[in-house]
Amino acid sequence: MAFGVSEEVLGIFTPTVVYWLYSGIYVLMGPMEKHRLFTKEEEEAKNLVSKKEVVLGVLVEQATQIVTLALVAFSGVGTTSSAADQTSISALLAAGWQLLIALLVMDAWQYWGHRYFHLNKFMYKHIHARHHRLIVPYAYGALYNHPLESFLLNTLGGAVALVLSGMSPRTSMIFFVLSTVKNVDDHCGLWFPGHPFHKYLLNNSAFHAVHHQLYGNKYNFSTPFLVVWDKLLGTYLPCTVEERKGGGYEIRAPVMKDD
Repeated sequence: MAFGVSEEVLGIFTPTVVYWLYSGIYVLMGPMEKHRLFTKEEEEAKNLVSKKEVVLGVLVEQATQIVTLALVAFSGVGTTSSAADQTSISALLAAGWQLLIALLVMDAWQYWGHRYFHLNKFMYKHIHARHHRLIVPYAYGALYNHPLESFLLNTLGGAVALVLSGMSPRTSMIFFVLSTVKNVDDHCGLWFPGHPFHKYLLNNSAFHAVHHQLYGNKYNFSTPFLVVWDKLLGTYLPCTVEERKGGGYEIRAPVMKDD
């Protein structure tokens, strides 16, 4: 007797599985000293939270996301049927259009919400500062946030993108997997010159690592794909990545002091 798994169920759980698999690859690859943007000593000295706390925090966020996405997916609000996911040209174009809308919605939601958490001193101190305990980011800390921030920025933002784009379960699974991979990579604290994200995108692991530093706290709010809002509103802080004497890489940015 065969057991099938619906596309709705796959779309809900696949991003979580991908999160741990993809971040786990970075962990299993070893120290990778020649690819680190920060030294191990910097990570141990600067980070203000244990890795155990990070793992537990991420699991709480993912549980919240699973419940919320399940409610949205099975309600059928704003979604198209899986029949629209056939391999015809028109269906592929429709899926591509939905992915683009979801990307733009998610980027706008993340930028404005993220920036507000920084501008509002109460929200930053009591909520968003939790994420910034990881001054030296690493892959599986990408979703380490305060539960309220997790819900407002990531979970609710994903639900809004899903509803406004009208993605089918299959298309939404692709979108949330891509978002997960990008988010993990942005927080990996590593630099690979040949990596397509690092080579071709301005929004990459170095761009976001700048934001986690004290001198970059007021810049580079964009996540997870484009830097459009940062560019338009003057919060884009460009940076270069140079080889570190003794191995690895280091980030160079125009502003290297606290504002």
